Amino acid sequence: MATLYTHYDSNTRKTWLIFAVFLGLVIALGWFASYYFNDPLILVVAISVSVFSNIFAYWYSDTIALKVSGARPATREDFFDLYTITENLAITAGIPIPKLYVIDEQIPNAFATGRDPQHGAVAVTTGLLAIMERNELEGIIAHELSHIGNRDTLVATVVVILVGFIALLSDMFLRFSLFRGGDRDSRASGIIMLVGIVLVVLSPIVATLMQLAISRKREFLADASGALLTRYPDGLARALTKLENHSGQLSRANHATAHLYISNPFGAHARGALNKLFSTHPPIKERIKALTEEVVG
Repeated sequence: MATLYTHYDSNTRKTWLIFAVFLGLVIALGWFASYYFNDPLILVVAISVSVFSNIFAYWYSDTIALKVSGARPATREDFFDLYTITENLAITAGIPIPKLYVIDEQIPNAFATGRDPQHGAVAVTTGLLAIMERNELEGIIAHELSHIGNRDTLVATVVVILVGFIALLSDMFLRFSLFRGGDRDSRASGIIMLVGIVLVVLSPIVATLMQLAISRKREFLADASGALLTRYPDGLARALTKLENHSGQLSRANHATAHLYISNPFGAHARGALNKLFSTHPPIKERIKALTEEVVG
């Protein structure tokens, strides 16, 4: 039978896989750059920076995500219902009560972060608190606690740092290659340059596709786990309907952190064909259908 921790071990392994893929991409980029510019120091720097980035992403990616979103700590006195709902659900789920944050935004949305259940955090917008009934808010919080319990938050927040770093490194390589020629012979230099450019172009695409695949699947899993936690799937289904009806772009929406949110923080701006293709979220209608079909089934 599925439990809140069904995907915990899987996501732990997935995190190590992401670290390995990231390290491999950076080493490959560093090797091509060092060969093309005939400077072994570039490879040493690339490996050192990639190792540091992995460590930094593991320990501090959650803090960065909260800062980027503009979240501030929520006090029990000001957000009593949020606290009691979260405490009750966390106790039911058997996980530590996460730290709670609010984002001063009228657009309803929420996300969870943290490298493990002992360091979990949930952030909700003031707009979400304003429109959700208690059982709907329970559905939202249960969804976010499922991310924490399943350790989705570790995978998601690590991706925030590593995907951004790969894109930055690729851009730097392209710029250097355009303004500084290689020291190898022209033919070898041309081949290395061509392979390097292909790698540079493909690296951020691969990283982004990995991000999309992880994000879309985990939303369905968190919906199912959240419904299992509350024993009331209709509450989450109604909450998702409200999120769709009140969609809009958050003022601090960011492509690096978009996949963390329960619904796309770009709102209507993400409804174009190309944006849908690269969206980090499955369509809300599909998520509602999955929940209601489970109820009927």
